[in-house]
Amino acid sequence: MTIQIGNYLFEGPYWDINVLNEQSGVYTIVDCHSNGSSYVLDVGESDSVRTRVQYHNRKACWTRNCRGTLAVAVYYTSELRRMRIEQELRAQYAPVCGIR
Repeated sequence: MTIQIGNYLFEGPYWDINVLNEQSGVYTIVDCHSNGSSYVLDVGESDSVRTRVQYHNRKACWTRNCRGTLAVAVYYTSELRRMRIEQELRAQYAPVCGIR
């Protein structure tokens, strides 16, 4: 299963973070709706995506702003690329939970 986010084809969305790999990548927290629409709530990057999402300090914001089903989508890539992609997607979506 894949989802288009910006110019990238992300794996997911996943409702179970245990399917995420401990790899370098960009993750997006997505609010999925039954009509097929979805909204990006947060964008981040990490060298260990699963651990980062599991212990994230903005989880409360994700839950508070979700109107459908909370999910995560991931794009595995190198450190250099993930930082650039994260910045690009943050600028494009201005995620409500992405304030640093």
